[in-house]
Amino acid sequence: MEVITEHWNRLKDTYEWSLSIADERVKNWPLMYSPIPTLAIAAVYLTMVVLGPKIMAPYKPFNLRVPLIIYNLGVMLLNLYIGVELTIVSVKLRYSWFCQPVDYSSNPLEMRVAAGLWWYYISKLVEFADTAFFILRKKNNQLTFLHVYHHCTMFCLWWIGIKWVAGGSSFLAAMMNSYVHVIMYLYYGLSAFGPSVQKYLWWKKHITCIQLVQFSSAGVLGIRAIFVGCDFPLWMQYALVAYMSSFIVLFGQFYVQAYRKKQQKRIKDARNGAASHQNGTNGMVANGFTTTKATTKSPSSHASKTNKDSKKEDHANGETRAHGLARTRAQSRRSRQDS
Repeated sequence: MEVITEHWNRLKDTYEWSLSIADERVKNWPLMYSPIPTLAIAAVYLTMVVLGPKIMAPYKPFNLRVPLIIYNLGVMLLNLYIGVELTIVSVKLRYSWFCQPVDYSSNPLEMRVAAGLWWYYISKLVEFADTAFFILRKKNNQLTFLHVYHHCTMFCLWWIGIKWVAGGSSFLAAMMNSYVHVIMYLYYGLSAFGPSVQKYLWWKKHITCIQLVQFSSAGVLGIRAIFVGCDFPLWMQYALVAYMSSFIVLFGQFYVQAYRKKQQKRIKDARNGAASHQNGTNGMVANGFTTTKATTKSPSSHASKTNKDSKKEDHANGETRAHGLARTRAQSRRSRQDS
């Protein structure tokens, strides 16, 4: 019991020390005072993922076309605001994309950066509705590990980001991801209109490519900052690189399974179809036998030819017998005349 108490006290001291170096500017902002609300919301989200499909099992899928259009376009506009706000302020502050220390002052522009990042954190909470819509529409095949991992961890980890590094190099990852989500939720919003619009949305697979480029770029910049020695919390850089690496692996697997394998299957099917068509032009299937025009003859044609040859042979034999009988009769008549 004493060992457990000792470990608990150490953990408590570490937590209190971490709070002492947290960003005081965001201390009293909604959901930022303690990690408990964020962890509780994440726990509710995971419970929804587990129990939601079971609760929906006896019911028919909901038709949520209009809510989906409103939701997706609304999230798109929220991400557009975040991306534009961070872009404008970072340009005014002349932020570097390669290394930007955090300014914890109350400079109005720095406060705008912190506020933009907080809204980005809130957008991750709003995006939990993606999962709720999947469950209500009974699209359970969409509840993959990648989907749940992405949504849950982004919300939790960005609480840490806002709590300790609400500025500096943090702006770049949020800004880039916001613009990617503008494209992504625009696609979702338009696709919700139905087949009449979906047929024009040819760029779905390119969204995953853009996400992979984003994760790779963030990872490379994080590695560079570690080696160069950027004046930005080192633990945050290591966490960024590890997190981006997990996304590269998971999204890469998704891209291969969802697009590359399907593309290879289509190419293979097309080749098989072309080969079948070529065989069809060189051959025919008749009465269960495969024949070729050039050399192979069907059993029916062979039988027909045999019958014709037999008839010709019978006719020839008949003519031979008739001629022999006529000669015999003629010889008999000449014999009688001579006698």
